[in-house]
Amino acid sequence: MAVAFDTVVVGAGAAGAVIAARVTERADRQVLLLEAGPDYETPERLPQDLRDGTRNSLVDHDWGYTHRPNARQVSFPLPRGKVVGGSSAVNTCIGLRGVPSDYDEWAARGLGEWSWAHCLPAFKRLETDLDRKDQWHGDRGPIPLRRHTPEELVPWQAAFLEGAAAIGMPRCDDTNHPEARGYGPHAMNKIDGERMGAARCYLTPEVRRRANLTIRAGTLVRRVLFRQRRVVGVEVESATGRVYTIEARRVVLSAGALATPGLLLRSGVGPRAELDRLGVGVVSEVAAVGAKLLDHPGAAFFLWPKKGVCEIGHPLIQTTLRMRYKSSVHENDMQLQAGSAVLLPGLSLPLVSIMCQVGKPEGHGLIRYPSADPRAKPEIHSRLLDHPADRAKALEGLEVGRTMAETPVMRDLARVVWPPPKVLGSERFSRWIWAFCASGYHPCGTVPMGAEDDPDAATDGRGRVRGVEGLIVADASLMPTIPTANTHLPTLMIGERFGEWLREEMS
Repeated sequence: MAVAFDTVVVGAGAAGAVIAARVTERADRQVLLLEAGPDYETPERLPQDLRDGTRNSLVDHDWGYTHRPNARQVSFPLPRGKVVGGSSAVNTCIGLRGVPSDYDEWAARGLGEWSWAHCLPAFKRLETDLDRKDQWHGDRGPIPLRRHTPEELVPWQAAFLEGAAAIGMPRCDDTNHPEARGYGPHAMNKIDGERMGAARCYLTPEVRRRANLTIRAGTLVRRVLFRQRRVVGVEVESATGRVYTIEARRVVLSAGALATPGLLLRSGVGPRAELDRLGVGVVSEVAAVGAKLLDHPGAAFFLWPKKGVCEIGHPLIQTTLRMRYKSSVHENDMQLQAGSAVLLPGLSLPLVSIMCQVGKPEGHGLIRYPSADPRAKPEIHSRLLDHPADRAKALEGLEVGRTMAETPVMRDLARVVWPPPKVLGSERFSRWIWAFCASGYHPCGTVPMGAEDDPDAATDGRGRVRGVEGLIVADASLMPTIPTANTHLPTLMIGERFGEWLREEMS
């Protein structure tokens, strides 16, 4: 039996949860929010892995995706949250916006509504910054942000800041100021160690009581349904295996950068060659769907700490150092962080680390779907550091980290154990970085927005998918270039903007 709704939002993550909450602020907007994972309706019901903001949840609420970082490596897990709240419910709680040029770069591609000046109000609207009260920060938004005080820093994090100061880096107490650079505490969306994700902060009991909002968890969306080229609904599968259809005037895909392009392909929207391979009839030929995968390459070296430096319960990350690579035109595209533990799915190692992120990589990856089966996991080839310019940047970043590790304050707490000291700093170090790099867990750009005449775009600047009516993409898939920042806050910002547009418009 078909069930009719006005707007169906697919995916209750950092964009979908925000959109559902904002659109239903108007009583005449009927929204159904669908999520494949479970729903924990109140903070009291959250399991510990979702409550604990000191470290990522990597297993219990995960889609089980794997990726191959590059051709030199085997496959590794690529965690993505399978739960109401999506990856915002399982991440590291870093609340970093990026820099104005990240968004002005989008505007320069013919997306005038995505300039920094247009995005800043949404960044302010989503947050309550508990430390900063000025023109750059919000004080009434759902997501609380704060920075660890010096007294709250664990030993390795405090030493990281002292090490940055010792090599002459500038101090930065607000990483979200548009002109910020240097070292300081991260802005983070955790309070008293608890994660403040999108579902917890936007889908509050008050919001859930709205008569015009329905949340349906444990529901896998198989495909979008069309009549001619007009959206008429979605085909879904319940947790018990029942397949049924839901009628809708409009469908918003917020399933994330790894799932949204797969949904489009299963629905007949994408490159003709891929649709033919999958055996799916063409509804709209859109070459840019799934053509590129953007992510932040990460590299690290690991140190053996003295007793007390690395303890169970220490926050994984509290601090950061942001600066520009020597060869770069992008501000703050180098980010260094100290890791107070080494966390892997199902495993925690008693080591500390210094990690480097390439904020504006030249290379990009590829995502491929083996079949039209909605349960088939994508084949993800991230191609991290395959581009020689990206390898050079990663090497430069870790050389800065190595200089910091050799300062007395850091050397007194931990010594390098991997790679072997004879590799660290040698001509072999670059090859080692390539062979052991990893994902920053920031996939995006798989369904990029762009100007009408942009052949590399799949949607317009308001997420409207080319060649069809009533279908909108609104998540990190849309990003035409990757921001220098962790993608959590930028994705919340996207949710805020679409929530406003869809609340006020009916198209």
